[in-house]
Amino acid sequence: MSFFGKNIKKIRGVKGLSQQAFADLFDLKRGTLGAYEEGRSEPKIDTIILIANYFSIAIGDMLTAELTVNQLLRFNDSLTLTPEELEREQFAQIPCITEKTAHDYIEYYDNDAFLADLPTLTLPLNTEKDFIGYTVTNLEMTTHDKGLFPKDVVIGEKVPKKVITKLNNGTVVLAVTDKTLILRRLYITDKGLVLRADHKNVDDITVDKKAVKQLWRVRYVFFRRMPDFSDSMEDKMAFLEAQMKELRDSI
Repeated sequence: MSFFGKNIKKIRGVKGLSQQAFADLFDLKRGTLGAYEEGRSEPKIDTIILIANYFSIAIGDMLTAELTVNQLLRFNDSLTLTPEELEREQFAQIPCITEKTAHDYIEYYDNDAFLADLPTLTLPLNTEKDFIGYTVTNLEMTTHDKGLFPKDVVIGEKVPKKVITKLNNGTVVLAVTDKTLILRRLYITDKGLVLRADHKNVDDITVDKKAVKQLWRVRYVFFRRMPDFSDSMEDKMAFLEAQMKELRDSI
């Protein structure tokens, strides 16, 4: 039995590296690294040599015994953490669904290898919670030139199925069903879950709660476009002009 998987997992813990960060060091996929750590797959000898040399660890030690933390620290002093590294590694690695991967996500939403291959967003969010990124692809959540436009990115927090009906009506959610991904406002009714667009010309969609594979509550939005500052500036100028007029009239 090889101890390689356990040892690289322990190295990551001592170094403070996420799976993605460790995989990037050696041009591996995060899903591949996860398979190594869980004992579902064994690496090629070239990969073993590369990792062992990088951390100055004997190949025999990597493969034949579970290394202790003290051993790892003796192998390479650079494994010692710094406060800066600890803080940086607390950032969440969030998979992001794009227009190209949206259709496949419907089928493989619970496949770890597929999720590992999705592009990721590194954000300073709670690493104990599950988040997903989603690239907006249509104008359903726009009204009067405001709202979410194509290429904007929303970040959703996973909602357990048992609490879906406790969400406030009007909450913006990303719903994953057997057929599609739907980004809309959620309304709880006796007929089921009503997903309503902000665009007035888009019909509501009603789905049964059982038909929803996943539901993500949108918590953050990243706009691809620059916000329009003109209205705000014009309002400020008008306010200043009104105040100046009042001062002149009072003299």
